[in-house]
Amino acid sequence: MIDICDLRYRLLHIDHLKIPHGITTIIGPNGSGKTTLLRLLAGITVPESGTILIDRVPPRKTEVGWVNEFPDRNILFSIVYDEIASPLRFRYTATDEIPLKVDAVVKRLGIQHLISRKVRELSGGEKVLVALAAALVFTPGMLVLDEYDTHLDGARCSQVGHLLSASGCEYVLRCSQNMETAATSDFLILLDKGNLVHAGDPAEVFEHLSGTPYYPLSLKVGL
Repeated sequence: MIDICDLRYRLLHIDHLKIPHGITTIIGPNGSGKTTLLRLLAGITVPESGTILIDRVPPRKTEVGWVNEFPDRNILFSIVYDEIASPLRFRYTATDEIPLKVDAVVKRLGIQHLISRKVRELSGGEKVLVALAAALVFTPGMLVLDEYDTHLDGARCSQVGHLLSASGCEYVLRCSQNMETAATSDFLILLDKGNLVHAGDPAEVFEHLSGTPYYPLSLKVGL
């Protein structure tokens, strides 16, 4: 369980919030604090006040995989293989294990054909998939995704969604403007102007959002 208590950072004010294991999606208008909350949960940013505990441990003592909204900001190395292998090398993984782990993750994402490519030659969506592979290759306890799906088509989003469910990460935390993506989550959070508006099971949260831009088309047409 992720426990948030009396959290304050700039516009973001959350008094109490408990996030369960599984896939959690944060939704809300631009400027509502979605990325800020993700950065706090990932330990990239430290709260001005209040606490975040992930299974009773602060974010910076938790293994976190991070995928930035802007593809080029994820990349450190020029070749795809080196980018995906880098988290393993930084953790001093045995040399003979690295190719096996890289091969496994690229197969799961269906990007074997990119492995020898130069990262700068890739499309935005391909860069996101490479960043996701790098984040998953060491199976972090928490995976944090900042609007990664804006660069992917519907088929890829669906594929990645299935992969995330089977990733082995105890927590997958993401923000999205795609309500169909949000509807597949285990837990849903709605922020507005830095405040927590709703949190809970997606079906229960969406009951409050009928007639708003935050209501999935699939629910409107009864799919």
